[in-house]
Amino acid sequence: MPSELRRVGLNLLYLVPGQVGGSEVYARELVGALGRARPELELLAFANDEGAPSLAQAGWPANVRIVRLPVRGANKPARIATELARLPLAARHHRVELLHSLGTTGPIVAGVPHVLSILDLIYAHYPETFPAAARLGLGAVVGPAARRADRVVTISEAVKRDVVQRLNVPAERVDAVLLGYGAERARATPAPPAALRERFGLGEGRVVLCVSAALVHKNLPRLIDAFAQLGPGFEDCRLVLVGHHGRDSEALREHAERAGVSDRIVQTGWIEADVLEGLYALASCCAYPSLHEGFGLPPLEAMVREVPLACSDATSLPEVVGDAAELFEPTDPRAIRDAIARLLTDPARAAELVASGRRRVGLFTWDRCAEGVLASYERALRPATRA
Repeated sequence: MPSELRRVGLNLLYLVPGQVGGSEVYARELVGALGRARPELELLAFANDEGAPSLAQAGWPANVRIVRLPVRGANKPARIATELARLPLAARHHRVELLHSLGTTGPIVAGVPHVLSILDLIYAHYPETFPAAARLGLGAVVGPAARRADRVVTISEAVKRDVVQRLNVPAERVDAVLLGYGAERARATPAPPAALRERFGLGEGRVVLCVSAALVHKNLPRLIDAFAQLGPGFEDCRLVLVGHHGRDSEALREHAERAGVSDRIVQTGWIEADVLEGLYALASCCAYPSLHEGFGLPPLEAMVREVPLACSDATSLPEVVGDAAELFEPTDPRAIRDAIARLLTDPARAAELVASGRRRVGLFTWDRCAEGVLASYERALRPATRA
């Protein structure tokens, strides 16, 4: 790091514990890794009313300090207004020398060198998944903030391409920095397999596991169609869908009924950590059919647990899985079917992918992610890097 950089502000005003998904993992893991990587660097984490108490218990290094700003993160209009107006004033008051906004939105005029992390542009590709106010707010803020930022950090090359093409940010000002593995801490002890089979009515057959919320871009109806097409020899299989489904649960259930497989598909909703670990241990393979991802943590989670993986070849997912998954075209149920069938019937291929995954997960560490972000800070402080 440049010797003159002593204090960095971290914009975590978006972080409402338990409600912002992978972006909370990103913040918690990255901030800790930044603190460990540069113990001489003071990191001021600007947090909202809901986030400050939780983040104070995050176990971050001593050089990370929480600064609470009086706003509720769940009140998005108020939070965005605070980012635009009050955060730059707070950064100046605390003598911050560089501000890093970690949650896709940030001040348009920061008053100090500004690094903006953009996790994805799902709102632009699938606007129907966002309330109108949220969609309009993101459209109004993200582009201008990205174009004014000194550097933009994305979590994959796919998101970098999106930022360059959709937001008109020069490619030379965008740094793609892959994430670390999101659960490096000790995992829960898996729930007993017999209890899980009884609880979810799985019988004694094979389990195809998909960990995914039921959002439009997650493509679960095509996965159900693919499962229905498996045909003779796969009657023992069960497809288990883990994740928040909410109002989409009934639509998925009706889709499964039309496909003729409603009796072999289980929707668990959110489940306890030990139950999820138990389902990974039971699974013959995992399937991830998403149409669009900023990164894609669930495939990485499957590889960590050494479960053979069938995965979409869309957007960032090939960057994550490399040669450690059976890739398929996610708009073609037959391609999804063939990939799953291959893993269920070809033990040698499944073992090959597990071995590749075991090697590949070593590439994804939060320490490596932190070094990439710190390098982006360096570039932000060089006037020549500003287009």
